[in-house]
Amino acid sequence: MIKRYYNLEKLIKPGKVLIIYGPRRVGKTTLLNDFLSHTKLKYKLDSGDNIQIQQVLSSQDFSQIKEYAMGYELIAIDEAQQIPNIGMGLKILVDQLPKLRIIATGSSSFDLSQKIGEPLTGRKKTLTLFPFSQVELLEKYNKFEIKQSLEDFLIFGSYPEIITAKSRKEKIDLLNELTNSYLLKDIFSLERIKGSKQLLDLLKLLSFQVGNEVSLNELATKVHLDIKTVGKYLDILEKAFVLKRVGAFSRNLRKEISGKAKYYFYDNGVRNAVISQFNSLNNRNDVGHLFENFIVMERLKDNAYKAKSGSSYFWRTYDGQEIDLIEEKNGKLYGFEIKWSSKAKTKKPKDWLKSYKNADYKIINQENYLDFIGVK
Repeated sequence: MIKRYYNLEKLIKPGKVLIIYGPRRVGKTTLLNDFLSHTKLKYKLDSGDNIQIQQVLSSQDFSQIKEYAMGYELIAIDEAQQIPNIGMGLKILVDQLPKLRIIATGSSSFDLSQKIGEPLTGRKKTLTLFPFSQVELLEKYNKFEIKQSLEDFLIFGSYPEIITAKSRKEKIDLLNELTNSYLLKDIFSLERIKGSKQLLDLLKLLSFQVGNEVSLNELATKVHLDIKTVGKYLDILEKAFVLKRVGAFSRNLRKEISGKAKYYFYDNGVRNAVISQFNSLNNRNDVGHLFENFIVMERLKDNAYKAKSGSSYFWRTYDGQEIDLIEEKNGKLYGFEIKWSSKAKTKKPKDWLKSYKNADYKIINQENYLDFIGVK
């Protein structure tokens, strides 16, 4: 079993709720069960799918909720988003039993966060669990092996089932099942989206625009929806851990583009499943886009797991100067240009260097990418 980055034993606290978000099938339940298998705390594990548990924790009946947890040091609830008003139920538990520790997992962040956020203000710690990061895979591979497996990560991604699959066919079958039966069906059912074909068409368009600025007008025209609906769908896809939005960086210089965004897929394998494209790197023309998507998301995982604060953007001017990824940390700017080929000639953007004199600029390629994404 590959250990995940989070150590739940160090993260749970009396009187606090530890919330673990993430897409389906990334291993939230496995992480929880692994922790419970060796904890010395007296615990109760329940599922939000259980109707009786739903009735108790959504009742807002103080005595009933308190009685449910009495005598335990830890309450763990998997798939907590299935419970109506779960945030209020957990608040009552914390308030009535201040020494109790609570863990709640949920795969649909937009649903769980709406139900949990406000009632638990000041009473919760939130984690996001992603598909395996390259740092976590050091548990299974050394640096040389991780680098040798780069093509697999670019094509098939790093969901746990994909990493452990034995064959190419098994990986493709699992990715198709994951994309169609879990991620998209969750969105369709929970948000009651009527235009499922249009949502899938939107995802396909975005698959071909990874690393490029997205025009909502253009997307709306191509999928025959109004801009407001396209914006809503993009928001849902981001909250459901399918897409990650990266906005434009601008300090209002006349040449800088602002108000635009790029969209990346949380997992390369899901992106490729959406367009049914699993060819080897030698037989495709989107390798640069795959590498950029991979690097941006691995950097995001590393920053999230190591609790590195800061904001991420891209930068571009109207005359075509650009930087793929900008990070702003502790008042300083860092610019990173992502290039698949280590031999590619890249001119440093003169307006960036001129306008932001104390900013860093670095090229990330196959030679140095492991250090950049935290694999030391």
